[in-house]
Amino acid sequence: QVQLVESGGGLVQPGGSLRLSCAASGFSLDRYNIAWFRQAPGKTREGVSCISSAGGIADYADSVKGRFTISRDDAKNTVYLQMNSLRPEDTASYYCATAPGAYCTLSFYEYDYWGQGIQVTVSS
Repeated sequence: QVQLVESGGGLVQPGGSLRLSCAASGFSLDRYNIAWFRQAPGKTREGVSCISSAGGIADYADSVKGRFTISRDDAKNTVYLQMNSLRPEDTASYYCATAPGAYCTLSFYEYDYWGQGIQVTVSS
């Protein structure tokens, strides 16, 4: 059974850090592009970051550049999103997703398997 499971979310103060994990089962992540999306209440789902199957090339939304870092550990079949200098506007449900191909994009339509999502709340 193909499954993506996110973990590592929670409540953090502004300026704090969290590391999200996306663990895959039922298939090997190393052949896929992986992305993190987020969705806040009343807003559309936004691409945050992605990492390519080819060479681990990463891309980031402008809103998170310099603060978030995506990485992948294919041996653990897991992708991570290190989030530093968190802001209240980062509050959202975060989802990981996979897409076939060599190079990733932040386009929602490229991704076919999705995790169930995990809540990140940045508040004092």
